[in-house]
Amino acid sequence: MNRQTGLMLETSARLLRLLSLLQTPRDWTGTELAERLRVSTRTVRNDVERLRALGYPVDATRGAVGGYRLGAGSALPPLLLDDEEAVAVAVGLRTAAGGAIAGLEETSLRALAKLEQVLPSRLRRRVNALHTYTVQVPRDGAGPVVDPEVLTTLAAACRDHELLRFGYRDHAGSAGLRTAEPYRLVNWGRRWYLVAWDADRGDWRTFRVDRIEPRTPNGPRFTPRELPEDDVAAYVSRRVSAAAWRHHARVTVHAPAQAVAERITPAVGTVEIVDETTCVLRTGADTLGTIAVYLGLLGLDFTVDDPPELVAHLRELAARYDRAAG
Repeated sequence: MNRQTGLMLETSARLLRLLSLLQTPRDWTGTELAERLRVSTRTVRNDVERLRALGYPVDATRGAVGGYRLGAGSALPPLLLDDEEAVAVAVGLRTAAGGAIAGLEETSLRALAKLEQVLPSRLRRRVNALHTYTVQVPRDGAGPVVDPEVLTTLAAACRDHELLRFGYRDHAGSAGLRTAEPYRLVNWGRRWYLVAWDADRGDWRTFRVDRIEPRTPNGPRFTPRELPEDDVAAYVSRRVSAAAWRHHARVTVHAPAQAVAERITPAVGTVEIVDETTCVLRTGADTLGTIAVYLGLLGLDFTVDDPPELVAHLRELAARYDRAAG
């Protein structure tokens, strides 16, 4: 190998190292980069220009607090991933291939094929082992498919605090126009939900994203409100579950609210404090038998306040268990 070829390889290796540093989300001063690369600041400036010529958008700011940062360009340049990042991306793509977003399966598999083609053998073995020896439990039902364009439109409106106008079909299939302030997107199971302030009804709502047809352009910007709860995922889980319940129940539990809350998930119900030793559990399910199971799993004393049908069901269960115990 002649001297010129050696210099070219050295420069290429240094550019890759520089690119790897710039992909870290922070600003780098020329001095810091020079120390990391063991070159002069002049060489750093020249290497930055080389990266720009290759299509990498390297932003530079002047002054005492200035520095270099990899910016966003009009096209996606090649990225450098370390071993753990490459495995994480491969696993994420394989998982996304079984998701509920329209077109994402094919796109994820196409990207995964490109990644696996260039993975070193040691990493390919790790990814393949995870795929071969991992079994995914099928979810109940196929679930609705969500348009990725709708998701990105809603996410952008949440980010920019822009009023949304959209067509919406309720659970009965009736269509209508809605106006709402969007705040969060929540993925629960195979469904996506939009948490928003319904301007027409003056209340917080959860909208099924697969039933939303955005109207463009968006409305004016709005001043964000305080969210109904800090735990938005728990809020959606509870709202969605309660809306689907066929039977509702109010139960007084003879235990502190904290003890009850630790034994249930938000999908089971809500807990209201009565005093230091008593609380109220509002719960529900498709069957009275399921509610009875919830209550039995609490392992705490309780009194059913409503409905009478649940009281009768529990008495029937108690008699059956008494007979079983001899």
